[in-house]
Amino acid sequence: MTLLFLTSGLFLGWTLGANDAANIFGTAVATRMVRFRMAVLVCAVFVVLGAVVSGSGATETLGELGAVNALGGSFMVALAAALAVLWMTRAGLPVSVSQAIIGGILGWNFFTGFSTDVGALIEIVSTWVVCPILAAVLAATFFLVVRFVLGRACIHILELDAWTRSLLILVGAFGAFALGANNVANVIGVFVPAFSEESFEIAGAMRVTMNQALFFLGGLAIATGVWYSRRVMMTVGKGLFKLTPVTALVVVLSHSIVLFLFASESLEAWLASRGLPTIPLVPVSSSQAIIGAVMGVALVKGARNLRLGLLGKVASSWVATPVIAAVLAFLGLFFLQNVFDVVVVNPLP
Repeated sequence: MTLLFLTSGLFLGWTLGANDAANIFGTAVATRMVRFRMAVLVCAVFVVLGAVVSGSGATETLGELGAVNALGGSFMVALAAALAVLWMTRAGLPVSVSQAIIGGILGWNFFTGFSTDVGALIEIVSTWVVCPILAAVLAATFFLVVRFVLGRACIHILELDAWTRSLLILVGAFGAFALGANNVANVIGVFVPAFSEESFEIAGAMRVTMNQALFFLGGLAIATGVWYSRRVMMTVGKGLFKLTPVTALVVVLSHSIVLFLFASESLEAWLASRGLPTIPLVPVSSSQAIIGAVMGVALVKGARNLRLGLLGKVASSWVATPVIAAVLAFLGLFFLQNVFDVVVVNPLP
């Protein structure tokens, strides 16, 4: 029964891989600097590493918003988010999985009568605004620096092409690691409160906690979904604004840094130890980061080829996603509890 409940989380991970993880190599693949198969392989390996090594930080913030404490509830919250994301993915839109899971958790809170931590909600929602803006600022800054350097350096076009290709793969690996560390909370975070802190041995040689096993499974699910990401890669990498290989590198680097900033527990501890303001560990949207970065480059270049119609369509999907996920979660929880008599919430002691 436990494995059955986990299937919705793995399904959500698949949809995240098919949608959000595509953003990491979308620009590189769209500009034909990196082959699709190579992009998928690099992304799959490093997204799993990020999930296992640094996946716990952002998960705690989701728990503050709503601790879904029964596997039946976790199953339906993840399923509602996955269905909302799948709907948008089939339309070729880079929707936010982070917003979908937040909508699902709010649906669970409404159905069960549990209170929503307003402070945690404001912290999370504020990142939906800060994330694309920060990515745009970074991308615009990096683009100006790169343009200045290339304008004064004597680099042969073939040499520049080779360097750009290698850097796109390297930065993509960094972005995949950051995505796994940050967004695995979206995939498996709602299941963590329902599991104990028990551990088990693998082949009598290594002891693994339940949380570590969950993060690993979530990372694998994301990696599997990347194989089905080509359509969204084309939307992000070529549909919104035409990018050159160099601007693609700037966009991917800016996107990756934003995801890393909101996922690094080490960075948070370093800032806190020096009395500096910390960056919240929140699962931010990879789609919002990549589109913010594309916008930053487009604005510096005059935004002459920017497709505002497509941008408006993408923005409207960001608004609709949490609402759809919340409604689906509420209806699904009602159905599970009253038709199948499944426990979707455990009373607090």
